[in-house]
Amino acid sequence: MRQHTIHTPYLIGEVHCYSTEINGELVLFDSGPPTAEAFATLQSQLDISRLKYLFITHCHIDHFGLATMIAEHSDARIFIPRAEASMLRRSAERLDRLVSLLTGLGCAESMARFIREKMERDERSTVMHDRFEILEESDTPEKLGIDWIACPGHSQSDLIYIHGGDAVTGDTLLRNIFQVPILDVDAENFDCRFRNYDAYCENIRSLRRLRGIRIHPGHRWHVDGVDATILFYANKLLERAGQLREVAPDASIPDILRGLFGDIFRNPFFVHMKLSEVVFALDFLDNPGRLRASLEFLGLFEQVRDLYQTVVRDEHDDHHLLYCSA
Repeated sequence: MRQHTIHTPYLIGEVHCYSTEINGELVLFDSGPPTAEAFATLQSQLDISRLKYLFITHCHIDHFGLATMIAEHSDARIFIPRAEASMLRRSAERLDRLVSLLTGLGCAESMARFIREKMERDERSTVMHDRFEILEESDTPEKLGIDWIACPGHSQSDLIYIHGGDAVTGDTLLRNIFQVPILDVDAENFDCRFRNYDAYCENIRSLRRLRGIRIHPGHRWHVDGVDATILFYANKLLERAGQLREVAPDASIPDILRGLFGDIFRNPFFVHMKLSEVVFALDFLDNPGRLRASLEFLGLFEQVRDLYQTVVRDEHDDHHLLYCSA
């Protein structure tokens, strides 16, 4: 598995995609951002005209953005997660509902519209509805000897690809970076928000399959291990939830954001990220036992027990922080 490091114009910095040969055919996992510089970097490292398959872990622009350029320069078959395909095909409806979701949680209308416009621009740079195939509906991965795990949490469509002793994890496992759970509309019915916390607690159980496998992350150079990464995420979530416990139970989300992060409302991208973190932590406080059960399943709970009990105080506590769950 060969790592390709590509510069991005985003705060996250560099992104990694990975290539390998399977039965003499060139396979790429993720693509990088939709910039000429990124394409030139990738083109200098592999023969894109030979590319037969492109597998996307999730359709955030730093991982999916070059797919259109790759499609123009190769006959590669491009596979994306089912949830992403649904959101691309119902893009206008999804973005309308996202604006309603953000404003319902206290985001200013102008800021919600700004976030929508940025997402529309990102989509326009990668639209290729006639080229992508839905990963979950194809037998191609099995024929190539590629296994995959659905691990929604960061987004609702995160996939991990496993080939031999290697796993390409996208943003599911990152070293010392909190896996921001992006607030979005539920791609199943578009009527409510996607419950990142519930999905994450359910799917971290699947990550035990990666114990002993080489992990190839989407950012940073390596991952210390599955258990270490999950514990890092759990500790960050507990720390954030502990901060929220100090906020008045009836505080609005804008007040929570101001109390935790100060005046961030001039940066819509930052607001979206931190709003996502706060909602994720509020969902945890509403049902902390879900995370505990998953960590116990992995044999990891004892390592966070003290912090968990400090934050939760009483695991049978029926207290619920009040916030909009639109």
